[in-house]
Amino acid sequence: MRPEAQTDTSNGRGTLGPGSSLYLVATPIGNLEDITLRALRVLKEVDLIACEDTRQTQKLLSHYDIKTRTVSYHEHNEMTKAAELVVDLESGAKIALVTDAGMPCISDPGFRLIALAIRHHVPVVPIPGASAFLAALVASGLPTDSFRFSGFLPAKSGQRRKLIESIRESPRTQVFYEAPHRLLETLADVVEVLGESRHVVVAREVTKIHEEFLRGRAGEVLEQLKARGDVKGEITLLIAKAESGELTAESSSVTVAQQVREIMAQEKVDEKSALKKVAKERGIGKSEAYREWQRGK
Repeated sequence: MRPEAQTDTSNGRGTLGPGSSLYLVATPIGNLEDITLRALRVLKEVDLIACEDTRQTQKLLSHYDIKTRTVSYHEHNEMTKAAELVVDLESGAKIALVTDAGMPCISDPGFRLIALAIRHHVPVVPIPGASAFLAALVASGLPTDSFRFSGFLPAKSGQRRKLIESIRESPRTQVFYEAPHRLLETLADVVEVLGESRHVVVAREVTKIHEEFLRGRAGEVLEQLKARGDVKGEITLLIAKAESGELTAESSSVTVAQQVREIMAQEKVDEKSALKKVAKERGIGKSEAYREWQRGK
């Protein structure tokens, strides 16, 4: 028997073993069929299910005729609720932790309870399953040999742009969650900071009825979404690493300032138009081109 199976089974009968345990159970991110047999068994056999939203979890439990008692555990009550649940665990209870969708603790509540359970020497057992960012990553068409998942992007534009700037020359695929009402602003920031030619993928409503993948250059994807109007659904945004042929201010033998002056002189255009052209040719954002231009004056 594999080591992880020994944690939650006994005598090979597929029942939970003696003693308390905290089970981290992955739930479907859309399609209710995306749940493992092990997860269903654990949800049926534990004493209590701690849910991010009991109403949301009840839909899953009703679908599979699971009668286990539920209790609310979310970001607004986890400070006190974590301590209460650990008291139950220390008394011998078996508790499953679930969130509305996907794996607990991935951009969802759970860390406080898990850390507290470990501190009190309560076994913590992961029950793996669906995860939105992994599903989006493997279907994106972007390299998966090296990637970074950073959860939700900052809501404030300045902080978001700073983060995007920090990944300009990252050698790995970047994966984020984003709110649908901020997606257009975020893509505009990507175009501004990383350039309109940077490859991106917008994965929308993964595993749900209206699942969609928009793949292409950042500028193209932005215009495509602008034409639609409102963007709805759960969004995973993936940003490709810079292409090897893309020029940056550091790698180009001709500085941004030199190139701007040449374009202004040769094409008889103003500073703003020259900067815009240089940024596009180099695959960098207009703000970065402007900073380089100011440094080179």
